[in-house]
Amino acid sequence: MNFGHDELTLQVAQTARDFAARHISPYVMQWDEAQEFPVQTFKEMGKLGLMGVLVPEEYGGAGLGYLEYVTVIKEIASVCGSIGLSLAAHNSLCTGHILNFGTAEQKQKYLPKLATAEWIGAWGLTEPGTGSDAGNIQTTAVKDGSDWVLNGTKCWITHGKSGDVAVVIARTGEPRTKNNATAFIVERGTPGFSAGKKENKLGMRASETTEMIFDNCRIPDSNRMGEVGEGFRQSLKVLDGGRISIAALALGIAYGAYTAAVQYAKERDQFGKPIASFQAISFKLADMATEIAAAELLILQAADKKNRGVAMTKEAAMAKYYASEIAVKVSNDAVQIFGGYGYTKDFPVEKFYRDSKLCTIGEGTSEIQKIVIAREVLQG
Repeated sequence: MNFGHDELTLQVAQTARDFAARHISPYVMQWDEAQEFPVQTFKEMGKLGLMGVLVPEEYGGAGLGYLEYVTVIKEIASVCGSIGLSLAAHNSLCTGHILNFGTAEQKQKYLPKLATAEWIGAWGLTEPGTGSDAGNIQTTAVKDGSDWVLNGTKCWITHGKSGDVAVVIARTGEPRTKNNATAFIVERGTPGFSAGKKENKLGMRASETTEMIFDNCRIPDSNRMGEVGEGFRQSLKVLDGGRISIAALALGIAYGAYTAAVQYAKERDQFGKPIASFQAISFKLADMATEIAAAELLILQAADKKNRGVAMTKEAAMAKYYASEIAVKVSNDAVQIFGGYGYTKDFPVEKFYRDSKLCTIGEGTSEIQKIVIAREVLQG
């Protein structure tokens, strides 16, 4: 396997890096403090193809692969985890689900709007009583003539209020039975579809997280994706790719925290010399650099397999598990290197620290990743 970055990947990285420096970095703390989801910023990213990285050019996307995709997320997240999270959720969940499982008509209708960020996408699987136990969803879809009627509540939904369209997984069979769920596309403005509580979060505060509520929400059968009963199986495949993107998100956060720590350690003098010259600090930086490099290799391995269409459930889970745990550790170490200043909002590492924790929870907790990895290892 050759993970050397080619000219295209380097160009994509530079595009994302330049955009983040000009359009994200100056506003990071403003958005965080106000819990503002900056929709216009995402529309600007849409003009550059960053909101449809994996979408073929025929649908208005950039037509790139997973190596370029994880590069984009890493670069954006190294400046702001919130923007990186929303970018990942839009690309890999809502857009990715339609791209991989939508009909030709559904792709033609929705992908051009999603790829350009004319529309922002949401994806609804998690419910108040079914987090890790996603196979026990209670939101129902009942067939009524040529329509389906949805009832239930989804929670922890990225863009659950501001999203223009959502992919929703609803139960169409008995609980905990095989093939008991189906995926549907629901547009904002559909009667019976509304946003609920917006979460007041520790981190990722500029990435909107709300409930989505369905109260006798009627949608046509043409908005169903795949066969009845395929929704949970589709979701697992979507989450495989999503785990790679969350791993890239964690990598970006870790890299941002590490870069800030290195710079500070070189500039901060104590006892007449930079603190980087002390072994306690330099060894901590060495550990951080090594852990980031290891996480990146796991991510590139999973992305390479995804690109080649090779089974990568284990590799995606490994990348997500390791990178997310490392993001927490590295950002914690960065705060320690900054000392008291690291505990203030005047320096960037406290935000990296707050943002990092979500990576160990979202799209499957670290404990769920271990279950997936163990199952794959024991079946191998």
